[in-house]
Parts: sequence; structure tokens; C-alpha cells
Amino acid sequence: MPHYTPLIATIVVGLVLAFILGVIAHRLKISPLVGYLLAGVLVGPSTPGFVADQKLANELAEIGVILLMFGVGLHFSLKDLMSVKAIAVPGAVVQIGVATALGIALGWTVGWPIAGGLVFGLALSVASTVVLLRALQERRLMETDRGRIAVGWLIVEDLAMVLTLVMLPALAEILTGGNVPASGLAGSSGFGLVGILALTIGKVVAFVAFMLIVGRRIIPWALHYVAHTGSRELFRLAVLAIALGVAFGAAVLFGVSFALGAFFAGMILSESQLSQRAAEETLPLRDAFAVLFFVSVGMLFDPHIVMKEPLLLIGTLAIILIGKSIAAFLIVKAFRYPTSTALTISASLAQIGEFSFILAALGVDLGLLSETGRDLILAGAILSILLNPLMFTLARLLIARAAKAEPAAAGPAMAAPAPHAEEELKPTTLSGHSVVIGYGRVGHIVAEGLRKASRPYLVIDNDEARAREARADGAEVISGNAVSAEIMTAANVAGASHLLVAVPDAFEAGQIVSKARALNTRMQIIARGRSDAEVKHLVDRGANFAIMGEREIALGMLASVSGDPAPRPTMVVVGADAAATGAV
Repeated sequence: MPHYTPLIATIVVGLVLAFILGVIAHRLKISPLVGYLLAGVLVGPSTPGFVADQKLANELAEIGVILLMFGVGLHFSLKDLMSVKAIAVPGAVVQIGVATALGIALGWTVGWPIAGGLVFGLALSVASTVVLLRALQERRLMETDRGRIAVGWLIVEDLAMVLTLVMLPALAEILTGGNVPASGLAGSSGFGLVGILALTIGKVVAFVAFMLIVGRRIIPWALHYVAHTGSRELFRLAVLAIALGVAFGAAVLFGVSFALGAFFAGMILSESQLSQRAAEETLPLRDAFAVLFFVSVGMLFDPHIVMKEPLLLIGTLAIILIGKSIAAFLIVKAFRYPTSTALTISASLAQIGEFSFILAALGVDLGLLSETGRDLILAGAILSILLNPLMFTLARLLIARAAKAEPAAAGPAMAAPAPHAEEELKPTTLSGHSVVIGYGRVGHIVAEGLRKASRPYLVIDNDEARAREARADGAEVISGNAVSAEIMTAANVAGASHLLVAVPDAFEAGQIVSKARALNTRMQIIARGRSDAEVKHLVDRGANFAIMGEREIALGMLASVSGDPAPRPTMVVVGADAAATGAV
């Protein structure tokens, strides 16, 4: 009798293979998503060896879709969208139309029905959120005009795909004469075209109205109530219950998709002051199920499509890499933005991902898209993600060439920042300063103390929202991961007097401490730990002082009881005399 069940085997083998191939992909400097998709291919029915349970994998993928869409809603920023709406909204709509038309044309040439070509083209029209955001962050473009336009463009694409997921079952009911088991509109085929669309729109409007009237009041209130219990476990559970519960309720009560329900749950929650904490607390589980989602998608892929339909695959890649890019470039230039912006947007959108997979799966379930079409979409996704860094490299070369041929031009409401594909990392002019790593609760307090003491300092943070907050507070900020040698050089860690590592993750903090110590042996390094083991780890990596929060809270409480002034922080000292303990 085996000591495992199909569910356990699917989860364990999927995650282990995804981890191994994800690490290899990261080592090769390509997106880990490629590794996750290939892990699915290896455990799928099209390759020899272990075959995971496809039905269970699909159900796990549904949870992954819910959590992915919840994350999209949680990070949805109407403010960011409105700041670039003049270009992002018409640009995304036209680009989706062009890519969809190209997909329909490619399908028509091989005899696919219009409905199949429509789903195929829509799947090729939308870029991957994960890949695009990661590419912009790595190139320090998030805070530039180009980055904001790309993100706004992506938000419009995501919204369009959410609406597509809602409307597609109704359209499938019409196109197939009611023979759609997965449409969720059973018994509605007698209403005719207008009736089916009206019924679908009515359900969506009812759900949206319910969320805006009832959900907007109940969800934030429930989250704040749980937060005041002080239980981290209950808070995590509350966020997951909201995401999954709203998605399930939306499907059962209103007949709309899990995706739309989860998106609205995240969007409503994003208005709460606890949204950042909710995102952080649920990130590990969201990441785990997102990985299972990509693995399940990989299981559907038949690698033989590369040999069976090479011309169709080339045509699919041409739409993703060339058709979409040219369309985006011409649209941006038509709005009189500089070439650097147009090329950056083109490179950003030259790939497909999560929504493409969801649309492809739904299209097959509804009988609109053939399995060949689905395999082409999956192959196009894998190859386009692999080639996306090359698109950015090509964009950088073309921008450099264009910079010599034409002066930097300004857009209708903004000037081009600089003719480079990547935002230039400007080194600080500070010396003998303090470097604060992380601008969360601890880093914010540390920076405020340094500012009040009139001590020179700068902040390093790879979260764009926290970086903006630090700039608004008057700090000099370098956006990026402090583990990067380039970031440390720009922050002049070699010439700094203090490094204050305020990030809560001891593993990441240990890497930062180790690299900083190698650059500057005289600098005082102060880090934070949450346990004796973490304190020891940080000290072993090169920190002079490691402060444990719980110990300082206890000492502060004792000082309050005794009436004595609060004692100085208790630190673990390494290679430093008592005078050095004055630190910061």
C-alpha cells in the first residue's frame, strides 16, 4: 500500500521540481516562471515518468487563480492608473484589439472558427503581471514616466481580461447554441443574444453593487476587528477567508467567475490601512499556490507541438514579440511620447503569462479553443518569457541609436527623463554617513531619529511605495535590493560610518551584513533579530551589534515599573570596545 495519496504526491512532486528548476532558471538569469512551467511539463502526461493527477492539479490551480487575482486587486492603484490614463487606456485598448485581430487572422489561415481565433488572440494580447513588474524593478524603471505608463497599461489590460472572463461564457453560449457545460448559464440559452448578455451583465452589476455597498463596509471592519485581537494567526486566516470566501460566494450566489470575485475582494481590501500588512502576511501562501498554478499549466502543455506545428508556433511568437511590440510603439509615438518611452513599453509588453493561461483553459473548457491553440499559447508564453530580457537589450540598443539621431522629445504632459532603456543609478555624494536598509516601521523610526539629530543618511529599499514615502519624508533614497553590489556601491557603503539593517528577514539581513562587511571593515553594522539564533547568525556574518526586539520591550517595561530611565539597547558586541557601543 503506498504511503502517499495523489493529492500529496501532486503537491510535493510539483513543488520540489518547481523549486529545482526555478533555482536553475534564476541561476541562468531568466524568470523562475519558466522553471515552474517546465516542472509541470515534466510531471504532465506528455512526458515519461511520474504523472501527477491532472484533476487535482486543476483544482489546486483554481486556488492559485483566486490568490493571484486577489493579489492583483490588492495592488490595484486607481491613482497610478489615473496619472497616465491619457495614454494607458487608449493604448491598451488599441493594442489588445490589434493583437486579437492578428490572432484571429492566424487562426483563420489554418481553418479555426472565429470564436477560437478570438480567444487565441485575446490570450496573446495580455502581458504577464509578474514578468513585467520584475523586469521594471530590475531595471529601476518603476518610478520613471515609462515605468508608470507600463504599469498603467498593464492595469487596463488586466481589467479588460477580468471583463473578458466574465463575458466569455455568455458569448460561448451564443456561439455554440447553448451546448456549454462550463458556461454557468444553464437554462439561459432561450433568452437569445440580448437576454444572455443582459443576464450576465445584470449578475456582474449586482455583484459589484453588493461589494461596493456591503463589502466595502464589512471587509475592512472585519479585518480591523481581527487586527485588534493581536493574533497574527487569526489575521492571516481572516485575509485568506476574505479572498477565498468572496471568490466562492461570487461564483455561487452571483454566477460570476472566481477571478472577478477575488479581484474585487483584493480591490476592496486595498482601501484599508491594513492592506500592506495583509499583502505581506499572505504572500507565502499566495506564492506557493501561484507556483502550483504554473505547474498545472505546464502539465497541459504538449511539447510535441514544437515539432508538429512549427510554423504556427513561429506565427504565435511573431504576434507576441513583433506584432504587439510594433503596435505599442506606434501607439505611444502617436501620442507624441519620446522614442525611449515607446521602446520601453514595447519591450515590457512583449510576453504573455497568467491571464493568457486562464483564458486558454477557459476557452478549451467552453469548447471555443482547440487543444492545439492552447498548446501554442503555452509554448508562446514559455518562449516569450525566455526572450523578454533580449527584447529589453534590443530596446536599449535602439534607444542609444535614436538618442544620437533625434533630440530628447517631451510628451504632451511630461518630458523624457533620459535616453536610456534603464534608469541610471546615481551614486550618492555622502561620506561618513549612515545607511538605513529598509523603510518599514523600524527603518522609519531610525531614519527619523537620524534626521532630528542632523546626521547624514540615506535609505535603501526595493519596495516602491516605501521608497516614495522615504523621499516624501526628505530622505535620500536608492531604490533596489541592498544585496546587490551595484546598489551598495551607489550608496557608498565603503565610505559610510554606520549600516543599520532594519529588514526583519534574518536570512536577507545576513547577506546584506556579509557583503557590507567585505566592503568596509571599519563601519559599525547594527542589525535586528527576532531570536537568539538570529542574533548569533547576524553577528557571525559580521554585525557589530544585533538587537532583539523582544528583549528591548521587556527592558522598557521593567524600566517603566522601576521608574528608572529606559536602559540603552542591549546588544551583542563583536570586536568593539565599550566606546563603540555608543553607535547610533
